[in-house]
Amino acid sequence: MNDSELMVLPLVVRIERATPPERTDAMEAAATAVLSLLDDPGEWAAELHAWQSTGKIRKVVRRARGAEWRRAVALPGRTVEHRTAQVRVHPPVPLDAWPRDLARLQVSGTELTDTREPGPADAPILWENPALEMSAGKAMAQAGHAAQLAWWASGEAERAAWRERGLAVSVRRATPEAFEAMSASGLPVVRDAGFTEIAPGSCTFVADAPWLLGRVARS
Repeated sequence: MNDSELMVLPLVVRIERATPPERTDAMEAAATAVLSLLDDPGEWAAELHAWQSTGKIRKVVRRARGAEWRRAVALPGRTVEHRTAQVRVHPPVPLDAWPRDLARLQVSGTELTDTREPGPADAPILWENPALEMSAGKAMAQAGHAAQLAWWASGEAERAAWRERGLAVSVRRATPEAFEAMSASGLPVVRDAGFTEIAPGSCTFVADAPWLLGRVARS
């Protein structure tokens, strides 16, 4: 497959200088935005099918503020608002054919932090690998991958129940021991392609829910 056939799912996170979102909120918003498109692609069903049929689920997170954000919102897509975060998901596009107003946005500058401890977690929980250092933008994309793998591994009844809960997910950082155990337990695991920041094959996230255990082959 050459680059002209590759597609990517654009995600834009709103990061205003005075009011940046919490890191966990941004990751959870990104995951929910991806799930929203998977659950109901609407008029973008063809683009979604073309993207998923490549066998690669590449996602790129860019940041926007002020007029940049307003231009992003004017483009086709959906915005998810989750506590302090706003994330917009756009229909998949060819890797080399981004809409101009999205292509102009920066990938760097997403060094978000949490200023408070996240509240209680509800399943599904997307567990971040504590051994890796990722920018918030990178982690948002990886959380989106984990949510997508969890969606694929869920049955119709499980998806329906998840839908009733607003496609909500929790994102948390695991302990090293817990992450190692979960990644070998038959739960969906994200292994990074190595395009940016971390080594190819790195396990970035594990998707954890009672109904997901054993749905994939053990490592």
